[in-house]
Amino acid sequence: MKIAYIVNTYPRPSHSFIRREIRALEAQGHQVIRLAMRADAAPLVDPGDRAEAAATLRVLEQGAGALAGACLAAPRARMWQALKLAAACGMRGRGGTPGTGGIARHMIYLAEAAFVARHCVAQGVTHIHAHFGTNSATVAMLAHMLSGIPYSFTVHGPEEFDAPRALSLGEKIRHAAFAVAISSFGRSQLMRWADFADWPRLKVVHCGIEPARFDDPAPLPPGRGRMVAIGRLSEQKGQMLLIEALALAVKQAPALHLTLVGDGELRAPIEAAIAANGLGSHVRLTGWLDEAGVRAELAAAHALVLPSFAEGLPMVVMEAMAAARPVLATAIAGVPELVLPGETGWLVPAGDVDGLATAMVALEGTAPERLAAMGAAGRARVLDRHDVAREAGKLAALFAQP
Repeated sequence: MKIAYIVNTYPRPSHSFIRREIRALEAQGHQVIRLAMRADAAPLVDPGDRAEAAATLRVLEQGAGALAGACLAAPRARMWQALKLAAACGMRGRGGTPGTGGIARHMIYLAEAAFVARHCVAQGVTHIHAHFGTNSATVAMLAHMLSGIPYSFTVHGPEEFDAPRALSLGEKIRHAAFAVAISSFGRSQLMRWADFADWPRLKVVHCGIEPARFDDPAPLPPGRGRMVAIGRLSEQKGQMLLIEALALAVKQAPALHLTLVGDGELRAPIEAAIAANGLGSHVRLTGWLDEAGVRAELAAAHALVLPSFAEGLPMVVMEAMAAARPVLATAIAGVPELVLPGETGWLVPAGDVDGLATAMVALEGTAPERLAAMGAAGRARVLDRHDVAREAGKLAALFAQP
């Protein structure tokens, strides 16, 4: 099969799961054309991301002339139908959260879709797949209207679940060959916005890891209570609450140490909170790291901590479990489908600073042998549920359906 993947901004450091999925499909003999609306403004650290950037066609960089020409070349009847659909979605997007649209923005999506449709027809694409149910899925839906090529999309959350009406999730599901959620929780959220008749086309395909990259997990390091948190420094990831909880926990467990991997708009406030709480010797910030750097930080930790307020099912949880590290996480979205309290880690209510602090103290007080057993159980669970080759095979089978 020849599949076109559509992502708004690609590649990005946080989108390594898309890269792995594409490469797994290619390893199974399928051709994948990468189409992004734009490039990421941040520098790419990982060599794999830089290679993906070189293989990706960025639509907006083709210029207004190319997009206008694609609109003029589209069959009139199809363009009229796509225009009406874009306008209807734009009306729903008015007054929504930033990025959900408005009519003017949807006219841009229509122009992008016209270019995508023309390119896909010329390349002999048999299926269009978008990642995220936001504007990338809008472009995929409109490209389907203009070309007749079937499309699908993967919803990750939480952004799509924050504004389902403004993003026209139900409309996108209605026109799609199928829609994918990355967890059972995610599928349940799609069921809220899809017509009952469309429920059979809502599928669960997990994001995957490459087991070979974790074939020899490092033993737990000496000492106790070394934690790593990995992700964009932003409100939804909960790092500010994590610093607050750590300030409470070190009073009972002074050996606790936290490494924050990632960067983002909250770096300065987080650094200020670290200083205000006297945690300079307990916290280290690394900025973004490549995959090898992330694996090294996991190897140096006793556990991953995920204090997020909103998620889908984070890749960092899967990678930590594959590296045989217990996970301390908030009980949100799809996380409880993977992290089992007492077996593979700890779950605490989101936003509960005292509960998070208590779990950190428990982590520091857990015997190394028990931590190793929890890590081994987590590794077995994630390898059974999240092998990228197996999950890509499920996706390919869906692409092949008439």
